[in-house]
Amino acid sequence: MNSLVIDIEGMNKTFGKRKVLKDINLKIRAGEMVGLIGASGSGKSTLIRLIAGLERTDQGSKHIKLFSQATQLSNKKTPHQRLLRRDVGIIFQQFNLVGRLSLLTNVLIGRLAHNSSWKGMLNLFPSAEKIKALEALERVNMVEYAHQRSSTLSGGQQQRGAIARALTQEAKLILADEPIASLDPASSDRVMNLLCDINCQDGTTVVVSLHQFEVATTRCERIIALKDGAIVYDGKSSGINQDDLIELYGVEDGVCGLGAERPEPIMKAG
Repeated sequence: MNSLVIDIEGMNKTFGKRKVLKDINLKIRAGEMVGLIGASGSGKSTLIRLIAGLERTDQGSKHIKLFSQATQLSNKKTPHQRLLRRDVGIIFQQFNLVGRLSLLTNVLIGRLAHNSSWKGMLNLFPSAEKIKALEALERVNMVEYAHQRSSTLSGGQQQRGAIARALTQEAKLILADEPIASLDPASSDRVMNLLCDINCQDGTTVVVSLHQFEVATTRCERIIALKDGAIVYDGKSSGINQDDLIELYGVEDGVCGLGAERPEPIMKAG
């Protein structure tokens, strides 16, 4: 049985007087491709930020563990968190590339956790790491843009650069927070194809939050649905029906093609 990559127990998160996440219990095993769905404000982004260590849980929460090591106990970060974050790649909706830097330098930033910080600040990356970054760019079909300023690239190109950064980081877990929300359909397909390829070919665990329900069910074998900060569904993508979606999104037709015939899911290779 695959080992646990994410283990969350009794997790709560409040902003001001609003409880954003309520008693979250979640286990995700190595090699899974998980789609996180729910309406805006359901808590998807907050859950990803908590797993990534970018937010603290409420006091009284039990734990968040990555790779069987606690990163948060109650609302206290543990000494393991900094080291474990080296194995977690984060892909943001707005790409989070430094516009004035070349694409190659942005991709090399994925190696900062593996090197002395002062070397990274001076762009003193070893040749072997530059080769690794170029190989990652080639994999996402972006190597020809390696020396171009990131700010001159399209949104889809920048997002592929962000994926190359996670590959260069050698992340064992990729957390993607609505990575296709601001992309056109063709760019969205390319990004999702790359995430599926990384999951299938490399065995990397991928958790991706999506507004597009049909994308989640055709690309992810497991779906976790949030509503009002609580997990209301956790299972196979084929297990969600039309009534569940109406309840989840609060509409009767039209959202994300809910009334459309569901495409055949993309199966894992191998």
